Amino acid sequence: MSLIKGRDTKPEMIVRRMLHAMGYRYRLQAKDLPGRPDILFRTRRKAIFVHGCFWHRHPDPSCKLARMPKSRLEFWESKLEGNRARDTANEAKLEEMGWKVLTVWECELRDLEQLGNKLSGFIGEKS
Repeated sequence: MSLIKGRDTKPEMIVRRMLHAMGYRYRLQAKDLPGRPDILFRTRRKAIFVHGCFWHRHPDPSCKLARMPKSRLEFWESKLEGNRARDTANEAKLEEMGWKVLTVWECELRDLEQLGNKLSGFIGEKS
């Protein structure tokens, strides 16, 4: 598992390129905030997490990327549920601090036009 990247993943890079092409400028991986959001707009107090569907247990039942492995089921269930619980806690902490949070799931990258609308709607809305 040490080979699993925690930052600059392919889904993250796609979202970052989209935001940059839309004219938005942002900061990355703020260490002073809970969960170290992947993309950050400090002046707007908005944070974006780009989650892999498998590692963060995408709750959408139609997502095929969030399937459970067939072997070592006990290990994977506790590992992945722990990740989801940590994500939920971090998101709650950020919202308590006055931040708005958006989660982009890996499977949403299939429809880039819809994702672009979602991102511009989130960033453009007043906080």
